[in-house]
Order: sequence, then C-alpha cells, then structure tokens
Amino acid sequence: MIDLTGKVILVTGGSQGIGAATVKILNQAGANVILHYGNSQEKAEEIVQNLGEESCYLVQENLAEKNAAIDLWKQAISWKGKIDVIVNNAGIIVPASINDELETWNQTWQQTLQVNVIAVADLCREAIHHFKQQNGGIIINIASRAAFRGDTPDYIHYAASKGGVISLTRSIARGFAQDNILAYAIAPGFVRTDRIIDTAIQAYGEANLTKDIPMGEMASPEDVGYVVAFLASGLSPHTTGTTIDINGASYVR
Repeated sequence: MIDLTGKVILVTGGSQGIGAATVKILNQAGANVILHYGNSQEKAEEIVQNLGEESCYLVQENLAEKNAAIDLWKQAISWKGKIDVIVNNAGIIVPASINDELETWNQTWQQTLQVNVIAVADLCREAIHHFKQQNGGIIINIASRAAFRGDTPDYIHYAASKGGVISLTRSIARGFAQDNILAYAIAPGFVRTDRIIDTAIQAYGEANLTKDIPMGEMASPEDVGYVVAFLASGLSPHTTGTTIDINGASYVR
C-alpha cells in the first residue's frame, strides 16, 4: 500500500538510530533518500553503500552551527532538483543541571535549542518556500513524549525544545494547508537505539526505564520508521497537524 516511488525525501540525522531505520524503510518503499549526518561518516557511508548511490545521497552538516541548515538544504536540493518530503529527525540530548555553572547551563540550552528547534525551523522555512513552488509537500518532525509529559530535572531543556517542535509543526499545518503543505509530528518515548543503550540504559537500567511502559519494552527504531513512511505517502492528508505518539501507552493524551 505504501509506494514512495519517485519521491525525494530528506532525512536529517539519518546515519543511526531512528534516522537510519527510517532511511532504509523509505528506500525499500521506493523513495530516493537524502541522508544527512553530522559526525557519523562511517555509518552513513555504510548505509549508502548498502542501498546504492543511485537512490541514496549523502550530505554532511553540523546543525549546531548557525545557518548550517540552510547549507544542508542547498546541498540536498542539488541532487534531484526537488524535495517532496522532509523528515526532521536530527536532535541532541545532553544533560544540564540547575546546579551547573551558569555558563555551562547557558551553553547547553543554546546548543540544544539550536539543533532541536532553530535548525528544524530553518529547514521547515526552506521546505515551505520550495513546496509552494511545486504545489505541495510534506514535513515530518520528530518530537518526543517529553514535549507533553516533561522530563527529568537534568533534561528540562530537552523537553522544552521538543515542545517547541510540536508548536512549530502545528503552526505550519494551520498556516500552509491552503498551499497543499502537510505537517506532522511524531512523539516517541524510549526507543531502543545505540544512544539509549549507551547512555540511559547503562545509567539507569532497562527495567527502570520500561517499568511505566504497559507494553513492557521500548519501541524499535523501525516502529517509528514505518509511521514516517505512512505519513510520507500522503495517503491521509486531513491528519495534517497531528502528533502521533509512539510510547507503548506510557503516556496517553
């Protein structure tokens, strides 16, 4: 049912975790995928090698830098001359305690907002201009369960940034539907990625992280990737503005 043949899709943060699973699923559905990565060059190149350069294009940019998102968009659009769907998946999660030095606190907040909100907004802005010229397009922003239920004290800034992503997405959906531009948010809870395994699971233990998940386990990256593929298909346009939760019923709105 999901056929993305002919579509050009940009996925940010596509070298590992949710992004890598999404790139592979979109490619399997027939899409030409632009894989953006920040630092994980080896992993990104391995994905392109497996999928084939004719259907997967590699772009590197550090989204923590001001206006890097603009350069990313220019590189991405140069491949096929168009983009039909953008998946804003790239994000960072770095702890910041209220007991940290003020300079450290400020730097972590600024970096988090730059990557998780400002770069996303910059890419959405470029996408909207482009989509207006080609009579439509789709924006899919990866947010978080934390946007709605909050997070632990060391991740207040992360929750705030993802709340910004939700508001950004809803505003785009309301403001540009008349231009045939659709905007969706996906809000995962814990997803079993290398980053979660290396950080949260080692620090807190998997049992502690999954104790409030009725399904008893974390979601897989593919669980998110398949939802992205459905939204990218455009088969349900009147769901624009929607946030889809993927959290095993650990937070039900």
